[in-house]
Amino acid sequence: MRENFLITTGGSGGHVIPATILYEHLSKDANIIISTDKRGLKYFDKNIYQFEIINTPKINNIFFLPISLTIILFLIFKSFFLLKNKRIKKIFSTGGYMSLPIILAAKLLKLQIYLIEPNHVLGRANRYFLNSCKNIFCYTKKIKNFPKIFQDKIVVINPLVKENIYKLNSLNKNKSKFTLLVVGGSQGANIFDKNLKNIILNISKKIPIKIIQQTNKENITHLSNFYSKHNVENKIFDFDKNFSTNIHQADLCITRAGASTLAELSVLNIPFIAVPLPTSRDNHQFENANFYNYNNCCWLIEQHQFEDKIEKILEDILNDKSNYLNKKENLKKFNYQNTWINVNQKILEIINEN
Repeated sequence: MRENFLITTGGSGGHVIPATILYEHLSKDANIIISTDKRGLKYFDKNIYQFEIINTPKINNIFFLPISLTIILFLIFKSFFLLKNKRIKKIFSTGGYMSLPIILAAKLLKLQIYLIEPNHVLGRANRYFLNSCKNIFCYTKKIKNFPKIFQDKIVVINPLVKENIYKLNSLNKNKSKFTLLVVGGSQGANIFDKNLKNIILNISKKIPIKIIQQTNKENITHLSNFYSKHNVENKIFDFDKNFSTNIHQADLCITRAGASTLAELSVLNIPFIAVPLPTSRDNHQFENANFYNYNNCCWLIEQHQFEDKIEKILEDILNDKSNYLNKKENLKKFNYQNTWINVNQKILEIINEN
């Protein structure tokens, strides 16, 4: 008989995307329910997933603390009866304060709890629940801020990416121009919308390139018209649920350093220029990018240096591709034996141990 599992997530794409991938891994062997806050809904296809809304408030204002704690207490009771009525056996959390009511309710019911940490810095919610979890899935054992006492709970898996990403590796790109992808992640990146277009224009006058760029909805027409006016082939988009298609077309990517985006680029062996978001909590985006930079798979530029360095880096790559090709080869070696089946078997092996 199939067991019932619940995945708790919400907030940004950084939390939701790993949850949807985990759903893909588990759904053939169990019945899966996803709990999310309202912010996370925009990242889901409502025709695929079964939802429960647990809209946990953020505790960041001392004046609203009594109200927030009252809401959280109500949500813990709601979560308790949800888990009990749905006969949930195992809980999976991708981190974030959104998971608080579900995890506390799961503790009361003495359910098995598994955590997922896609970043290279331990998230604060995951740190808080380490004592209660059975295992935590990570991409490396070298996680910043990870307590040594819980090291034996780490299960190292290859980064979580959608199954179709692996399949794209076997497809030909069928294009003539060097294609640059610019992506700011689910939260966007204003720094890429400012002066980067002028730098790309300067480079395109010397070397023909195609630009695929993510921007906010209000800027799509303006940016597309700018490139088209100057005869730069382009595709401009907002958040795209079929983002993998855009990644597959790219030869090089300029990107923030969210774990999911870097994982997809890595699996597709696409070198990237990482510009970590400096305000990311505990500087986790820098640590995500630095992991790949240490393995010579990318370039890393801190945001305050971006405008000074990006044009020269792009010109160097386009004029002499030896460094670029070296990084591409390193990505191939890094992903040796990284397959959907191997990741799937590792996850199922761990959760089926008991």
